[in-house]
Formats: sequence, structure tokens, C-alpha cells
Amino acid sequence: MGKLSADRRLDETEAMAVLRNIRVSPQKLNLVAEMIRGKSAEQAITALNFSRRRIAGTVLKVVNSAVANAENNHELDVDRLYVKEATVGKGLVMRRIRPRARGRAGRIRKPFSHLTIVVGEREETE
Repeated sequence: MGKLSADRRLDETEAMAVLRNIRVSPQKLNLVAEMIRGKSAEQAITALNFSRRRIAGTVLKVVNSAVANAENNHELDVDRLYVKEATVGKGLVMRRIRPRARGRAGRIRKPFSHLTIVVGEREETE
């Protein structure tokens, strides 16, 4: 007796990859995610390869994973894939203390975030 299989959340022409607990603030990660939204998979990979932001390499891995999921698990055409969604979520926040003058303490926040990439297959335009 196992669980019943859940219905597929995505369309037949979509694939997804998720990375959780990335050690970067959601605001910084969203700047990189905004850069690739709506672009074709090939353009998104090229943009991430040449980006100077530290987190771009991690986002590149997630995009490559989503493309591989589309190709291997759902038999989608890689040449017609595009980044349909790139959503950033807020994760946990580590709180640390920095000693300050006169016995006080300053708070240091170390935020984590989640990244979800959904790639979809474009319809053929004839």
C-alpha cells in the first residue's frame, strides 16, 4: 500500500527543475532569474555563461537540469525550449551576532532562497 501518484502539475510540453536552500538573498537571485525569463534555453545558457554575478553559475546548473529533464523524462525537443518561468522564493534566514561598542550587538542576517525553473516547448510557427 503506497501513496497514490499525484497528478502532473505541468503541461505535457513543460519540464521543471528546483534548487532549494541556495545561500544567496532572494533579491540578488531574482536579478539573475529576471535576466533569463522568457528567453530561449540556448540564449539563457549563453547569458548565464557570460554573467559576472557569483550566483549565475548555480542558476546555469538549474537551467541545464531543467533542459535535461525535458529531453530525457518528457521527450521534448531541446531546440524549441524556452524559459517559461523562473521563480525565486524565500528560504530560511540564519541570524548571527556581531559585537558592537559598549556591550551592544548588531544582527547579521544570512538569507537563503529557493529557485524554480520551468522550461516549455514553443509551438511551431509555420
